[in-house]
Amino acid sequence: MPMRARPIAEAALAVAFLLTSAMAQEDSLYCAERQLGRYFYCDRPKEPERATYDAPAARASATEEMAGVRERLEELRAEAVLRPTEAAVRDYIVYQREQLDRASTFSDVWRRLLWTDPNLDYNLLRPVSGIAKQAWLDGRKEDRRATLAHLKDRYGLFYFYAASCSACTEFSPILRAFADTHSLTVKAVSVDGGPNPSFPDAVIDRGQMERLGLGGSPTPALVLFDTETRAVTPVAFGIVSHAELEDRIFVLTQKETGEDY
Repeated sequence: MPMRARPIAEAALAVAFLLTSAMAQEDSLYCAERQLGRYFYCDRPKEPERATYDAPAARASATEEMAGVRERLEELRAEAVLRPTEAAVRDYIVYQREQLDRASTFSDVWRRLLWTDPNLDYNLLRPVSGIAKQAWLDGRKEDRRATLAHLKDRYGLFYFYAASCSACTEFSPILRAFADTHSLTVKAVSVDGGPNPSFPDAVIDRGQMERLGLGGSPTPALVLFDTETRAVTPVAFGIVSHAELEDRIFVLTQKETGEDY
């Protein structure tokens, strides 16, 4: 290229650069007023948007799912009753049958677990079948007999009554027979100062009931006293049978809470 032509070319390139920059700044106006042909892109083609994926919805809890089953069953039943078409009644029957099958499967799994895992079978602790229950009752009766045979070595009874109390009149002979059977000492205390034929050595209440924590309690009231720990345990309020007294004292002295229920 001749020496004189080089400056001219450089000047032309500079002008072209300035024109291109101006066009880039006013691209929208430039493209709107000029006819550039169908293959001329005024704006850079946008890249296609990438597909987005929503996170999977959280699974409903079993409680929510069960509530949905109940709602669906109730809706189908209401529809079948209000508009008893064959289709509506059939839908209700089919859905109800599905839920019955679920319940049957649950019951079957339940019993199989009880049969195969002794840790889950409550019948081993408290049998319900005829033979097993009788064996359990016999064993428990023997334990109770042994406990009551030695009860007198550690325990005594406080008996609070009132001569004007008709329930006390009925209960006193029962308690007297129970105490004689098991050689238990009973300290009878009269809250109203009246006598008691079953306990002629009864004393008048001079704050004993209050000190034992039974202030305001109804009569008759029977309390078990532990001579070793000095603990006081209410046994009965009102009329209780001989057998019930034996069972209550056995449980209160020998069984932990929840063990014999």
